Amino acid sequence: MSTNESKIESFLYDNVIVKKFVLATVIWGLVGMLVGVLIAIQLYWPTFYQSMGINLEYLTFGRLRPLHTNAVIFAFVGNAIFMGVYYSLPRLCKASMWSTMLSNIHFWGWQFIIVAAAITLPLGITTSKEYAELEWPIDILIAIIWVVFGVNMIMTLMKRREKHMYVAIWFYLGSWVTVTLLHVVNSMEIPVSLTKSYPVFAGVQDALVQWWYGHNAVAFFLTTPFLGLMYYFLPKAANRPVYSYKLSIIHFWSLIFLYIWAGPHHLLFSSLPGWAQSLGTVFSLMLIAPSWGGMLNGLLTLRGAFDKVREEPVLKFMVVAITAYGMATFEGPMLSIKAVNALSHYTDWTIAHVHIGALGWNGFLTFGILYWLVPKMWDTEIYSKKMANAHFWIGTIGILLYAIPMYWAGVVQGLMWQQFDASGALLYTNFLETVTEIIPMYIVRSVGGTVYLTGACLMAFNLYKTAKKGSFMKTETGRGIALKDQEAHEVARSGKPKWWERSQWIEGRPLPFIIASTVVVVAGGLFEVIPMYMIESNVPTITAVKPYTPLELEGRDIYVSEGCYTCHSQMIRPFRFETARYGEYSKSGEFVYDRPFQWGSKRLGPDLHRVGGKYNNAWHYYHMMNPDKMSPGSVMPLYPHMAENEVDTTLTVKKIKLMTAMGVPYSSGYENFVMRDYDRQAFEIVNDLKNSGIEVGANKQIVALIAYLQRLGTDIKGSPASTADENK
Repeated sequence: MSTNESKIESFLYDNVIVKKFVLATVIWGLVGMLVGVLIAIQLYWPTFYQSMGINLEYLTFGRLRPLHTNAVIFAFVGNAIFMGVYYSLPRLCKASMWSTMLSNIHFWGWQFIIVAAAITLPLGITTSKEYAELEWPIDILIAIIWVVFGVNMIMTLMKRREKHMYVAIWFYLGSWVTVTLLHVVNSMEIPVSLTKSYPVFAGVQDALVQWWYGHNAVAFFLTTPFLGLMYYFLPKAANRPVYSYKLSIIHFWSLIFLYIWAGPHHLLFSSLPGWAQSLGTVFSLMLIAPSWGGMLNGLLTLRGAFDKVREEPVLKFMVVAITAYGMATFEGPMLSIKAVNALSHYTDWTIAHVHIGALGWNGFLTFGILYWLVPKMWDTEIYSKKMANAHFWIGTIGILLYAIPMYWAGVVQGLMWQQFDASGALLYTNFLETVTEIIPMYIVRSVGGTVYLTGACLMAFNLYKTAKKGSFMKTETGRGIALKDQEAHEVARSGKPKWWERSQWIEGRPLPFIIASTVVVVAGGLFEVIPMYMIESNVPTITAVKPYTPLELEGRDIYVSEGCYTCHSQMIRPFRFETARYGEYSKSGEFVYDRPFQWGSKRLGPDLHRVGGKYNNAWHYYHMMNPDKMSPGSVMPLYPHMAENEVDTTLTVKKIKLMTAMGVPYSSGYENFVMRDYDRQAFEIVNDLKNSGIEVGANKQIVALIAYLQRLGTDIKGSPASTADENK
């Protein structure tokens, strides 16, 4: 027996933690998709819940939409990532996970975070920052659990028995490093209470940081970890080596470098400085090359195996997933071209684009991995291959029924918004005309989502039956030689280790690799984030823009809590069709006191940045109580609870103090007069409503919301001097 053979060690792969994440992936996937179907129905049937006698307050679209996105992104996709990592990483390292305790802390901590989100978001406890809506205590817990995951992963790498770190590990590490940076920076907020905080950034700066995070949350949570899973599970399922390892290396480094710069393309034609918008466009276009390089690397891995693809549902799911990845990563850069973005932004085109990635790339790759992984761990064959194939076709039809009407709706919306008649006047002056026109598309979209959910339910049953007929293997035995013994043998034989001879130094050293990937990611991030402070000093000051009054601030917080930003933007772009419809285009100096910013990303209703003074107080009251009464055909939910619920004014003074500490120029000692001003403005609105025959208490939420809505956009109305100041 050779010396090396005598040093072979046995160790165990823990399948129990993988099983936990498998169950969580399936359960939360069904929950997230079900919520998606419910809110899709609500878009054309706003009284859907009331027709069943259910309290609407906690189930409005504005409250459930962030629940849906968080459930799908962080519960379904997040658990799928962890499922894949905890299975593949030990096998790629030839080592058990470093700490079973940390693995379990990670699992239960993540599930607790998901449950906390499921409770707080319907209650209206939100920051309103897309994909980062959870409040500060949950943000801290996310950071802790994420670090636990990272420590366990890195320490497993340190004790590995496989010298070379396979490219899947690169994507896992790059994702972990970048998500850490994104979460910490975007979650910088100062709490007012356990359930309320304000971001340290305001207006333009807050928008830049949020979409630097928002775009890269898609990139480094929904994309790069799944590319790592693709590089592991696709060759395993096809029983073929990856097509080009060199291409996978180029794919990784170019992708993580370019992705981090592209966030500003979400803010084209907004009040963000032009240089930042152009930067986002340029880097977005460059992303096509590495993205398609990865797609082709995946598809070409299956060269010569197409007979197997036709037979195996696992490979069918994976092929469509990789194709959807290619489609989405081509469309994303196209949508960042200003000429295209002018038509697509704020429309359902973006919703279709996002769901090609979510349903096709993330969903189908997860389904494929589950169909491959569960039989492996339960030491059996899939219960029903016919059922899995049926799921594939049901899911594919579901994607088509979802995406096609949304693309159609998006183009219809964009064109109708821009249409002028022969006299040069807007053809569709009533925004509701553009909404009612696409109701049929919304109905088909909900059918598509239901079909997709049906396929997922079929999968859950198939996996359950597979597990029932098999025998779960809690552990599997692996064998390998300790890395130090391998290197000692190589040095004794040739004077240097093989990793040096192969010029694979960084590929074989986790800590230098983490440092290198961090530098690559931070380079782009800092170039965007540091100028944020330069932007702050160069945002043109508009002297007419004043801080929110205490009542308006409370009304704004209610607006945020109800999720109004999910349907309404507050950003009038400098297009003729927008200024003709809404009024003067939005200026960067108007948002200096907005924490958080409320520019929105989708218009199911009209932009509200100039709504102040457009309607009287009674109109706003009736519109919130029963939108269809004021706007026949409206698909907006009803908000009768606002006339019942009272504002929690115990925090109002504290909020003003915090705003003052963050630089909002309230007068010295103003905290002593906060409630006086609050009551004075509230009673003015109450008395005006009374004159219209409406009796409502001064401390009701509806009064504060009306105050906020009546304030929007009024600072610079009819103020040419202010506009001149802005353009200096």
